Amino acid sequence: MKLNILFEDEYMIACVKPSGIPSQGDKSNDKDMITLLKEHIFDNSDSDEEPYLAVIHRLDRPVGGVMIFAKTPEVAAALSDDMQEGNIIKYYQAVLTGELPNDFGELVDYLARDSKTNTAKIVKKGEKGAKKAVLSYEVLDVFETDQGVLSYVLIELVTGRHHQIRAQMAARGCGIWGDTKYNPKFSKNKKNYVQIGLYSSRIELVHPVTGEDMVFKHEPEGKAFDVIELDEF
Repeated sequence: MKLNILFEDEYMIACVKPSGIPSQGDKSNDKDMITLLKEHIFDNSDSDEEPYLAVIHRLDRPVGGVMIFAKTPEVAAALSDDMQEGNIIKYYQAVLTGELPNDFGELVDYLARDSKTNTAKIVKKGEKGAKKAVLSYEVLDVFETDQGVLSYVLIELVTGRHHQIRAQMAARGCGIWGDTKYNPKFSKNKKNYVQIGLYSSRIELVHPVTGEDMVFKHEPEGKAFDVIELDEF
């Protein structure tokens, strides 16, 4: 598979993860981004040792888009700290089945992860495992299709909880297009939707070594976003 690498130096890599590819190894044993990028680094170096590579943030398997990886433990620690402190800004674009009540807004919930079903659910503050989940959104467009009303939304992810965007939007009756875990409109056709209408389209950060302001971006692509392109643009 040809990798779409947006940036690479001796410290880090920014690349585009295709939908359907795991961010890192899982029980499927399918090739994941860590493995693919390690092979890329190894093939382009003079070393016989396995290269170091760390994932800084994860994308769910059916989600495509921009990811960043660290090539040294020191950079991994610095980027992880920046992520925890909110210094790395992450934007997503999403296709929702439904319409949010406002054109702009902030969603604040508490999410708990169910490890048995690998899902997240909204719970009350203080419940066991509850973690605060925050995102802001802007509705870019709303339009009628043969599948009903769809909304095209830009999301800034403030916290990075498990399945956060998917769970928070589904709780508002606006599930992600193609999401067989959280959107009941698609739950009966799990084999037909390997990609969902959620895409990591932009990441902003300060390079942990050079101090340079960096922006990595990639426009959404694939079946989920073709739905709105065909109907609207």
